[in-house]
Amino acid sequence: MAWLYLVIASFGEIFGVMCINLYLRNKSLGWLLMIIFTFGGGFLFLSLAMRDIPLGTAYAIWTGLGAAGAVLLGILFFKESAGWRRILFLFCIIAGAVGLKVL
Repeated sequence: MAWLYLVIASFGEIFGVMCINLYLRNKSLGWLLMIIFTFGGGFLFLSLAMRDIPLGTAYAIWTGLGAAGAVLLGILFFKESAGWRRILFLFCIIAGAVGLKVL
């Protein structure tokens, strides 16, 4: 169950960053509350995951999946660059997260 919590926590990180981007485009109380809600939920699930997963592993995977997800959201929804180098290093982040899970 801890790994599921960690994936959910990563979604909190991903959507929190997306909400920051949307808040910067349209500064409203709603987006500010969404930032607090998504990051708060992410931290809650991260803390639940860390009951069974070591700190270093949990944090590395949480930030890695969060970074990879934020890059993908940027490419898909905010028209950010999708060059081959960017995709290559995105896969490196994902491979690192998988490697920590395997060890």
